[in-house]
Formats: sequence, C-alpha cells, structure tokens
Amino acid sequence: MPPQKLLNAPRILVIDDEPDLRTLYELTLLREGYLVDAAASVGEARALLEGSGYDLVITDMRLPDGSGIDLLRSVRAQQRRERCIVITAYGSAENAVESLKAGAFDYLTKPVDLKQFRAIIAAATSMAPAASADAAQSTPTAAKSRPEPAATDAGAQALARMAGDSDAMCNVRERIAKVARSMAPVMVCGESGTGKELVAQALHANSHRQNGPWIAVNCGAIPENLLEAEFFGAKKGAYTGASHDRTGYFQAAHGGTLFLDEIGDLPLAMQAKLLRAIQERRIRPIGAQQEDLVDVRIVSATHKDLSAEVAAGRFRQDLFYRLNVIDIHIPPLRERPTDLPALCDALLRRIASESGSPLRHLSTGALAHLAALPLAGNVRELENLLHRAVALSDNAELELQDVPQDMAALPSATARADSSLAVPGPASAGTAPGSEPERLPHDLQGHLDEQERAILVRALQETSFNRTVAAKLLGLSLRQIRYRIARLKIDAPEFRNEGSDHV
Repeated sequence: MPPQKLLNAPRILVIDDEPDLRTLYELTLLREGYLVDAAASVGEARALLEGSGYDLVITDMRLPDGSGIDLLRSVRAQQRRERCIVITAYGSAENAVESLKAGAFDYLTKPVDLKQFRAIIAAATSMAPAASADAAQSTPTAAKSRPEPAATDAGAQALARMAGDSDAMCNVRERIAKVARSMAPVMVCGESGTGKELVAQALHANSHRQNGPWIAVNCGAIPENLLEAEFFGAKKGAYTGASHDRTGYFQAAHGGTLFLDEIGDLPLAMQAKLLRAIQERRIRPIGAQQEDLVDVRIVSATHKDLSAEVAAGRFRQDLFYRLNVIDIHIPPLRERPTDLPALCDALLRRIASESGSPLRHLSTGALAHLAALPLAGNVRELENLLHRAVALSDNAELELQDVPQDMAALPSATARADSSLAVPGPASAGTAPGSEPERLPHDLQGHLDEQERAILVRALQETSFNRTVAAKLLGLSLRQIRYRIARLKIDAPEFRNEGSDHV
C-alpha cells in the first residue's frame, strides 16, 4: 500500500466487509492524496471512530454486524462532524432515500463507478477543514468542536434576500443552512409568490456547489414533445431539425444545482424518465448510444399538494419519495404579518436599485393599509403593489393614497364564479364618454388569470366541454388546455366515456 505522505490531507474511514472492494476504495483514495483507515465491520469502525476524528466516513449499507445506516445515525446522535457517504445495492432507491434522510451527505450505488466515486469524495471533502497530525489523535469531543465552514458572502447574501425575522422565516433560513451542504434532494413547497426560487438559490449559494452552474427550469412551460430533449439533450441528426448536438438541462447543471420549478406539472411519462436519471445519475441524450454520467444536485418546487397528486394518480409515488427527502415549507405572507415591514423595505430597496430611482419609504398609514390587504399573491403581489406606488408617487415617503384603497380590482370568490359564465365584451376594453376610467388592476397576474379563465370556460361551454375541440378553437394543444384548466381550477362535468375526450 502506498505510504500516506500528506499529513494535513483529509482523513477518510472506509467500511466494507468485502476485502477486494475495500482495497479498491483505499487505493483509489490514497492515489488522490487522502489519508485512509479501513474497517470490515461496524464494531471495527466504532473503535476507530472512538480514537480518531475523520473528515469523511464511507460505509457499505450491509455489514456483518449491523447496518451502515445505524452507524450513520450513531455519528449524528453524537453530533460528530464527519460527513457520511453510504454505498447501497444497485437500484435500491429505498435505501438511498433512507440514508439521505438519516443525514448522509450522499450515496453511491453498486457497482461503484470510480469516476463518480472520486467526484463525490472531492465534493464531500472540499469544505471540510483539513485534518492535522494533532487532529488524527483527537477524541470524538475534539472532533465535535471543529467549527463549521463560514458562510460565503454569496451564501449570506442569498439568505439575506429572504427578508423577515418571524419565527417561520428564521426556521426556513436555519433549515437552508443546515441542509445546503448535503447532496440530499430538497422539495420546496409553498403558495405561488412566496419565494420558492429564492430558497432554491440560497441552497445553491450555501452549498459546496456554489461555484458550479445554477440551472432553473419551469417544468410547466416546456411543450410535452420537447421535454426529453430539453432535459437530456440530443445528438445531431437525432430528429428532424436537429442540426447540431443539443445540451440538456442535466448536462448544463453538471457539477452544480438543477432547480425544477413546478415539478407537479410534469406528465407521467417524463416523470418515469426523470426518476431513472436521478437514481442512476446517468442520462442518455436522444440519438446517443452511450449514457453520460451527471453530477447534479436536485432541488424542486411546487405549489401543489403532491401527496394528493400521488393519491389521484397524477404524480408517481416513487418520484415523490425520491424528491421529497428534505422538505422546506415557505409560509404564506398572511401567516407572518410581522415580516411585512422588513419585506417592504427590502423590496423598495430592490425597486430603487433596479430602476435607478431614489429610495422610497412607506408611511405608517400606508404600511398599516398594506397589512390589512389579503395579499393572496404573497410577496409577488406585494412587490407589484410597491412598484405601482413608486411609479405613481413623486414623494420620498409613500402615503396611503399611493397604494390601493380597496380590493375592488380583485374579484371576490363569488364574482370569480360568476365571471366563469361570461366573457367581458368589447365595451369593457374602454370607457363610455363621461364615465370614469376603469381602475387599473393592482394584481395584474390575477386580473389576467380571470380573463383567461372566462375565455376558457366560454370555449368549453360552446364545445359541450370537449377539450380537443375547445383547444383547436383557441389555437392550443390538448396538453396546453389541460394545463390551463388545472391551473385555473375550472370545474367541469365529468364524463365516464373513455372513448371521448371530454373533461
């Protein structure tokens, strides 16, 4: 065995009961310059851990006297600082998810790909402080006292963008800081407009992948026939119009983070392909003969209740468990009213910076009025209101008259239900002579959604709720109209005739 020359190199403990595999891992790590100890059982590993502090523990899942998961939980229970990587049987998704939930930094599947092995080890040790000769003889107590690496400026700034000091937001930031350095997939849940992408960006900025690519994808905005090419890429000539090799999202995110926004909008066929890519960490571009290895951390987001989607058969249960290893829930604005002043201040600063205009502040009355509004669109709606107020005011302080005085521009639930039966006529586009001009909507997206909903309902009524005919009438594909019906929560009769294409 080659001599261990670098006394200040990261120290790694390898645990595997198969001598050939254990030797292979040791030699691979030694050639990379790490200091390596090895054990063949849980008992041997515990003895080594009692006498030394390590930067990383690599353990097989099944051992003669116990489980690698049990060892991992023991390390976590003692609050030791070693990161853990678990090696599982090929295709054992349940074990992989269990290890990540137990606190593993990452996992590997057998047979282990050495290129992937080296990449994951490098990632796991990249932020760990190098072990010194003294540390090699340290006790577990000394190992526990090693400080966490300080957050980078980019990481701190990303966390600071989530303004608010409520308990709920403090918990969100603490959870981000805690799980960012893991490879475990994260599911960010919350209503529209709560800032799910900000959370995902903070996870990336505080991870060891912060210098790697950040790729954000809106799963609901990609036409179904392009999904596979967009995600996995395509080779030149793979299909008509493929005049050059096309890089997919997974290849583009290699070494970084892939953010899958609105994951609940993916069709089932694509969900199956995504599951395999996540489990095996390999993708095959369209038209390619070989699979490509990809090193990507997955963060997904949804405003839907995916548990209900699973129960309804619209989302794969195995993919849900794979993506929902760690969940972060962002509470709506109405559940954290104490954050409103800080949010308004942060948003006004951003508006001033982006527009090059002077910084404005809200008067006490204007702030109290905003606090009384429903703000169903959460932070996004609040930002729209502040943009409007800044645009309409010439004063340094925004007064009550600068923000909406009532919610007349936002139809009530009853009004929304009534509006589904008729589409505003041409007269609504303008105003009659002598009448007051129509008030501008304070929530543009909500206003546009109402218009779209009314048009869709009218088209469905005129076609006896035949989605195929309604889609052609509006120049949409069947998938597009299905997506809009679901997004806008349009109620329609249920038809049991499977041969028809009715809602």
